Formats: sequence, structure tokens, C-alpha cells
Amino acid sequence: MDLFDPSTPLPPWFSEQDLSAYASLYEKSGFRYALQVPYRTLSVDIGITDPKVTAPALLIMGEKDYCLNFPGMEEYIRSGTVKHLVPDLDITFLEEGSHFVHEQLPEKVNELIITFLDKHSV
Repeated sequence: MDLFDPSTPLPPWFSEQDLSAYASLYEKSGFRYALQVPYRTLSVDIGITDPKVTAPALLIMGEKDYCLNFPGMEEYIRSGTVKHLVPDLDITFLEEGSHFVHEQLPEKVNELIITFLDKHSV
């Protein structure tokens, strides 16, 4: 949570009502569970020896996504190293997007998904 600045105002696309809805869900279940799956189970051996994703995949990220601040993450994605595990990966960065790019720019995300699906339809 070191990446979070509590003085940052909510973006216009995320209301106080949205925040309250998410907060009430975490009050019931706790925030820890959200971090356990999959992040806290990465070291669990589930018997997969070659973890490659062979199906076409689409990654849509906001340029302002805080996940890019995790050590090595931005280089891993932008350099294409991620394609060692997901060889048929299309990566799109949306300039004004943040972590919740699908909520912030739903029309653009929908357009990108439909274009991707059209490209890979049989």
C-alpha cells in the first residue's frame, strides 16, 4: 500500500457511493482475502510444469496504473518479456487510464475487446 497516497481525490468516474460499496464488501470479507488469491498463492505447486498461455490474450492497461510502479513490472510488460509466458498477447496502454481502466474508459475498453475478438473469431 506504499503506492497509495490517501490525499489523492477520487477520480470523477469513481464516486463516494462506489467507494462505500467496495468498502462494505471488504468489511464483510476482509481485505486480506483479495490479496490471497492469486498473489499469496503463487508459491503453491499445482502441478503445472509449463505455465504458458497458448490462447490469444489481450492486456489493456492504463498508463497511470499503479501496478506499473511495482519493481520490474513496467519493464516486464513494455519490453515484451511477458510474452515468454503469453506468446500471443496484444498489449494496449490507454494514456489517461489508471488501474480501473475498464470503469474509467468503458467505451474505449469495449471497443478494444470487440476489435480483439473480431480479429480472433473463427
